[in-house]
Formats: sequence, C-alpha cells, structure tokens
Amino acid sequence: MAAFGASFTAITLAELGDKTFFMALILAARHRGRDVFIGAFAALTAVTLISLGLGYGLRELLPATVVPWLAAALFVGFGLKLLVDAQGMEANEADEEEQEAQQAIDEAESRRRISTTWAVIWEAFVLVFIAELGDRTQFTTIFLATAPAFTFAGLLAGTLVGHALVTWLAVGAGKWIGGRISEQLLYRLSGGLFIAFGLFAFKQALG
Repeated sequence: MAAFGASFTAITLAELGDKTFFMALILAARHRGRDVFIGAFAALTAVTLISLGLGYGLRELLPATVVPWLAAALFVGFGLKLLVDAQGMEANEADEEEQEAQQAIDEAESRRRISTTWAVIWEAFVLVFIAELGDRTQFTTIFLATAPAFTFAGLLAGTLVGHALVTWLAVGAGKWIGGRISEQLLYRLSGGLFIAFGLFAFKQALG
C-alpha cells in the first residue's frame, strides 16, 4: 500500500500539465476519445515497465547496503531540483507545454491523414511514448523503483492507476482542467513529496 500510494500520488502530480497530458487533450479534441486513451495509456504503460526495469536493475546491481542511501540521495536531489525549477518558472509554463504538444501533433498529422481507429491509436502511442522518454515522470518512476521499501507490484499498480486517471482527465475534461493548472504549484508539491520520500529513505538507511 505504501508503494501504491507513493507512486500514485507522485505520478498524478508529475503527469498533470505535462506534455503528454496536453497531447492526449489535443488528440481527443480531434479524434475519438476512446482511441486516444487506448494509445496514450499503452505508451505510458510501456514506458512505466521500462522505467521500473531500470530502477530495479540499478537496485539489483548495487550492494544492498548502498541502495537505501542511493534511493534517499536520489529522492532528495530530485525534490530539490523540482523546487529550484519551480522558483524559476514563469506563469505561462503550462501554455508552453501545450504549444510544444500542439506542434508535435501538427507535424505528425501533416505527413498523413489520420482517419481509422488503428491510425489514431498508433499516433497517440508513438507521440506519447516519445514525449514520455526522459520526462520527469519517467525519472519519478525510476527513482521510486530504487527504494527498497517499495514493492514492484505496488509501484506498478500505483503508477498505472495514476497514468490512467490523468489520461482519462485529459481526454474527458482536459480543456477545463488545462486552463486551471499551475505548473509551479505542481512542481512544488512534487518537490516536497520527493524530499519527504528522501527523509523516509534516510531513516530506513540509518535503521
């Protein structure tokens, strides 16, 4: 339950207002929402499995005594980075994410006409998969997987439920939510959450 709660909260905060959120939003305005959801969620699931594999691989490669300290350092470092990034953010940061998503979709759809169900699913999958690689959500998943206290099943379930919720919101109520998102606030909440994870991991390492 700890792994589920931690990953669900962290992923939901990281994914709201992210480029992939706006991609699902824009695609759902142009195509059938169900097809967009299937493609986007499949891409997020694939990246989640890759990220958990990387995190667990790192955990297995290193000595058991080092892993808790590494997890704590990663959590605190990532949390501080998010807080620093939040300080330098402009008020229109979410608008920039939306513009980047719009540009990527326009470029993809200018090459060929997207009309069939499978074409929409494939377009959503490819665009979201590429956007998610190297994104803060992917790093969030990798770092969570390095923590010895978090089980794979709990992290997988929490991450996928978080992705499903945010993708569903983007497809179903994206326009309403998109205009009310504060990237700065989300970064601050995420940063505070990761520092809390880091302090918990430090406590475990010392114990």
